[in-house]
Amino acid sequence: MRTLSQTLALTAATVNRERMTHRRDRRGWPSRGLHRLALAALAITTAAVPTIAVTGAGAAGAAPAPSSAVAAAPAAPDLGAGTLVLDPSMSTAEIQAKVDAIAASQVSNEMGPERYAILFKPGTYGSAADPLNFQVGYYTEVAGLGKNPGDVVINGSVYVHNQCTNGSCIALNNFWRSMSNLTINVNNSSAGCYANEFWAVSQAAPLRRVHVNGTTTLMDYCTGPSFASGGFIADSKFEGTVINGSQQQFFVRNSTLNGWSNGVWNQVFSGVEGAPAECFPAAAACGGPYTTVAKTSVSREKPYLYVDDQGAYRVFVPSAATDTSGVSWESGSTPGRSIGIGDFYVARPSDSALAINRELARGRNLLLTPGVYHLDQTLKVKRADTVVLGLGLASLTTTNGQVAMSVADVPGVDIAGITFDAGPVSSPVLLQIGTKRAAGTPAASRAGWSSAADPTALQDVFFRIGGPYVGKAKVSLEVNSDHVVLDDIWAWRADHGNGVGWTSNTADTGLIVNGDHVTATGLFVEHYQKTEVIWNGEHGSVTFFQNELPYDPPSQAAWQSRPGHDGYPALLVGAGVKSFSGTGMGSYSFFNQGIDIFAENAFEVPTTPGVRLHNLLTIFLDPSNGKGGIRHVVNGVGGSSTIANPDVPVTVVDYP
Repeated sequence: MRTLSQTLALTAATVNRERMTHRRDRRGWPSRGLHRLALAALAITTAAVPTIAVTGAGAAGAAPAPSSAVAAAPAAPDLGAGTLVLDPSMSTAEIQAKVDAIAASQVSNEMGPERYAILFKPGTYGSAADPLNFQVGYYTEVAGLGKNPGDVVINGSVYVHNQCTNGSCIALNNFWRSMSNLTINVNNSSAGCYANEFWAVSQAAPLRRVHVNGTTTLMDYCTGPSFASGGFIADSKFEGTVINGSQQQFFVRNSTLNGWSNGVWNQVFSGVEGAPAECFPAAAACGGPYTTVAKTSVSREKPYLYVDDQGAYRVFVPSAATDTSGVSWESGSTPGRSIGIGDFYVARPSDSALAINRELARGRNLLLTPGVYHLDQTLKVKRADTVVLGLGLASLTTTNGQVAMSVADVPGVDIAGITFDAGPVSSPVLLQIGTKRAAGTPAASRAGWSSAADPTALQDVFFRIGGPYVGKAKVSLEVNSDHVVLDDIWAWRADHGNGVGWTSNTADTGLIVNGDHVTATGLFVEHYQKTEVIWNGEHGSVTFFQNELPYDPPSQAAWQSRPGHDGYPALLVGAGVKSFSGTGMGSYSFFNQGIDIFAENAFEVPTTPGVRLHNLLTIFLDPSNGKGGIRHVVNGVGGSSTIANPDVPVTVVDYP
């Protein structure tokens, strides 16, 4: 068992050495840098999850009361069977039993269809003498229903631990969960080694609008080897040290830190007060590896559900911001607009796509209650400033090869908290933002399609090709509109789960950007079969990019962008692009078919003064089972990542 003091003293070299040694020993064990095979179910006793009663529940699909109707006791909307609304008048024991039952169901339920939202009404939960401590499993959203993080206070902890099997404990597959809009006064001193706020996660597990009083650890150091591969934090404040520990990479945006313990491969901070000074590549004099950007150029925080002073449910939509640092709520409420729940269609998984489209066409916003929505037609968002908000990581699945959701050429649309799953019939694209325009279309002809002051935004939007079942889609996300913010995107062609194989879960590209002035903050794209990200728009920006190339190309001939040019890049900027910036970008290789497979470059960009890349790295993962590697970091520049230098970052600080 590693103690807290030992963890705080970790260095990147220590973590890398542990990681390499354990990979050689375990061989078949699942790993984010190895196979990522599905974890075996944890040996826990699972209690039956009780039916979750929601105050004021009505008929499925019924429209809630108009937002203009103000009453002494407003009727609560029916937020679905997967939503648990908690009230501070409830006893800690009652709350503990309910949240523990959900955790018992979800901690090992990686590919299941169940979805849950645990929502806390304004007030205080737990106490110094009787704290509330509970675990968060797969497909579980934990959120406060206050206007600001301080409106909901939990005395205790809300935690994620390693998953353990065969004597090995890791967080590499701790995906698809979230916590937001609350304050935690850490109080779990009786938990022994676990006496801190533990959030040991990897991709698709964001923390937003969280205020933590106490030490936070992103690594479960109580059981080993404790590997993690995250992650995303935004608009949050930490009064104690954040222990990064074994996190291979992590992105923190517009937050406030009071200490960050160490780095491993790629730690990026944007608009973060108290962030470590830039230190890339890692060096004894400054620690690292850290990439630090003083201000976030463009951001739009995620919309959230809340209860106002009269008890009415509303959705708050934060305004876009430019050149910012720190949290949005430090000096009061976050700037933005509030929308009554009556202006939303509150959908259930049983609703048809036709019914949902009818409500969107009427001009309503869309709130997706927890569950899996099987769509037989495209959901069409046609109105400017429409909000599409998912609760409990609601999932949209295509059934007949259609586009899952399309957004018209309008500004200000916000899509948040949703997972898009490909179905068994290949889709051309899962989410399409704007209409693809002909090459050379002048900006003047696109007037009204977009707005720098009111950008379209995606927050915590995730894509899966395979995993829960066979899935196929040529492209996961296509952005054709100008002025779009992509904030915490994970596009994943599954490397484990159901329907996984080179000819089974087929997918060319995770993201194509054709629009201008598109900003990505926290971009994760992994395992696609051709170029993972294609960026054709002008004035684009990526701050933090994490990629793993596909594990499973059957031969070099099957994975070759053109004759004589091996493999595909992780990110390709179009040859005609004159302006693009990329900061803090990494690509890893692990080719596990027993033959040498190579990518010529991790990044390929036009060599022109307006295209600038900063702090790039490549890594060869797992010498015990990997082959081939990446020959160059960018455009033939930078050394190779092969079995000759496993688990060691190969870096380029600036290009050109």
